[in-house]
Amino acid sequence: MEPRISVLTLGVDDLEKAVSFYRDGLGLHTEGIVGEEFEHGAVAFFDLQSGLKLALWNREAIAHDAKVTKTANSPTEFTIGHNVSSKEEVDQIMELVEKAGATITLKACNTFWGGGYSGYFQDPDGHLWEVVWNPEWEF
Repeated sequence: MEPRISVLTLGVDDLEKAVSFYRDGLGLHTEGIVGEEFEHGAVAFFDLQSGLKLALWNREAIAHDAKVTKTANSPTEFTIGHNVSSKEEVDQIMELVEKAGATITLKACNTFWGGGYSGYFQDPDGHLWEVVWNPEWEF
């Protein structure tokens, strides 16, 4: 299988609130909610980088589309890593997300793994993000 991941979809409970967080709070670009004319179709897409998109879709609609039972969400199922170019940028983004309404679960600090610096936050639906600077990676 060739890796061709182009969309990361997050299940949300309140689509309008989630769009507001990512668009207004974090400044991500979106055309807004589309597909409202379809039952289970309302979704919002955000442009990330290199053709990668972030989608927000109601949890009930995902369960319906995938023919699975909607279950309780867990913030430890996965994390989304946002890598930046400096410790200062980690601090700036953590401040931005907190002002936008995120829950800070770990204030930015030095990591256990050799010189890195990171912090964690949860979006309004509990999705866990890590903002991280790794001195071994260039961006």
